[in-house]
Amino acid sequence: MSFIRRLESRFYGRVRHPDSAEVREAGAEEWSPARLHGHKYCLLTSFRASGAPVSVPVWFGTEGQNIYIRSGPEDGKVKRIRRNGQVLITPCTARGRPLGPPMPGAARVLEPHEEARAEAVLRSSYGLGRKVYRFLGRATRAAYLEVSGTSGPQA
Repeated sequence: MSFIRRLESRFYGRVRHPDSAEVREAGAEEWSPARLHGHKYCLLTSFRASGAPVSVPVWFGTEGQNIYIRSGPEDGKVKRIRRNGQVLITPCTARGRPLGPPMPGAARVLEPHEEARAEAVLRSSYGLGRKVYRFLGRATRAAYLEVSGTSGPQA
């Protein structure tokens, strides 16, 4: 991990709201991306190989019954989702404080030919803010995640 990535990880770990670690499957609701309407951030909870949850606030875009997220290809959440696609999604603040019960979902890393659609959905959700973020932000390499509903909380 590069020096910048370690520094970034340390910074986000310190500003993240303590309640972001408390998202659990108990009380999970049915899948409805409409619950995210009006929110800028959602809390994406993925699971380590040990089963321990890891929650991260992320920008997202919705289209139909799917949620799209952009991340660095080497980020932990991408690695966890490649191993286990079961996730929890809940609306949250920029610091990760949950604003409701989670929804169980199934996430996957999109193939390169699917990424343009995901970026278009994200761009339509954030407009100028998204363009500024991309201009000032991280490297151009990216992984796009698609999250869709599951029939119930994961086992």
